[in-house]
Amino acid sequence: MIRLFRIFAGGLAALAVAGAAAARPPLWIIRDKDSQLLLFGSIHVLPPGLDWTPPALVRALKAADDLWFELPIDAKTEADTASLASQAGVLGPDQSLFKLLPIDDVARLNRVAALYSVSPALLDRLQPWLAEIALAGAAYREAGAEAASGVEKSISALAGPRATRRAFETSAEQISLLSGGLPAEQIASLHETMVELEDQPDEFMVLVRAWMHGDVAALNREALDPVRKTSPSLFRRVVTERNARWTQVLDARLKGHGRTVVVVGVGHLIGSDGLPARLRALGYSVTGP
Repeated sequence: MIRLFRIFAGGLAALAVAGAAAARPPLWIIRDKDSQLLLFGSIHVLPPGLDWTPPALVRALKAADDLWFELPIDAKTEADTASLASQAGVLGPDQSLFKLLPIDDVARLNRVAALYSVSPALLDRLQPWLAEIALAGAAYREAGAEAASGVEKSISALAGPRATRRAFETSAEQISLLSGGLPAEQIASLHETMVELEDQPDEFMVLVRAWMHGDVAALNREALDPVRKTSPSLFRRVVTERNARWTQVLDARLKGHGRTVVVVGVGHLIGSDGLPARLRALGYSVTGP
């Protein structure tokens, strides 16, 4: 799951230099006779100082009637999500993550925990899916990434009060989505995350550079293709099924009139499963990479 996390929540402070300012992440514009919808692919957590905002996005935000996110962007939603995660993601008093894992992964978990300064005792109390998120979060903190610099909070501030804020999902729905995998699937996903964090700690530099430069082929190849191949049920639950639901919502919105900006994880926008491809298949005019 870490590859999905990284295209939704990743970054590297070093990207603030080395010529990144001239690049821009990808966006798509969908039109019919009386509606315009701009789709922007997000990375939820970023290091401060990156120059990532495309001028077309700024213009669209100023004119937007409504602004859609995956979740509401407010303090209550953050608190609800954290509370629900702690309720769903903590093992029972007689259970142990270390006892659930193969012996080789127990040793690996201890090494990765030390590498990213995470308490093994804390991880031992977590369901595999939440332990994976905890390790991913520690990796982002190590890189200087923070939610305050992420795309959603920045865009919500840029849009101002005029645009109506809407969301595709609730905190409860997202936690159910993350925690809903079978135990074997969760353990396999945690294994892949630990291997990547230990053996390829700089992998997310590749992904964020691809995002900054609008390289959707690289994002698809590096982030989505591996999950499609190794964890098809996870990919279906986290990407394909959500995209299908969100397409129905956006189709209904486009049947009305006005100007809309949609900000979701960039992984939801690329490839044949992505929202632009699905809306194009419904007959809408779609421009973008």
